[in-house]
Amino acid sequence: MAEQEMSETIGFDDFLKVDIRVGTIVEAEAFPEARKPAIKLKIDFGAPLGIKKSSAQITRHYAPADLTGQQVLAVVNFPPRQIGPFMSEVLTLGIPDADGEVVLIRPDLSVPKGGRLY
Repeated sequence: MAEQEMSETIGFDDFLKVDIRVGTIVEAEAFPEARKPAIKLKIDFGAPLGIKKSSAQITRHYAPADLTGQQVLAVVNFPPRQIGPFMSEVLTLGIPDADGEVVLIRPDLSVPKGGRLY
């Protein structure tokens, strides 16, 4: 994978505008209608956010059956985005592996749902 240049410097207040929370995947299913292979996720962020939907291009390393119960990080304050017939409400976060395939960002210990990244 090609090296990426660092983004421009931002202030701490800019960072605080991005609301990144931890949630638990409660449902995962194949998304064959997507242009690129993807999995539809329902992620529980606890109160007050509740369950939100997300489409994630994570099929290389993950199967839907293995994702239920896993905790993931997601941006919860982007506007919803229509992806084919599916409305994605949050952006599930990942990092590219050496081949550019998405590896999910997850806490290494169980943490309470809805916790905000800081």
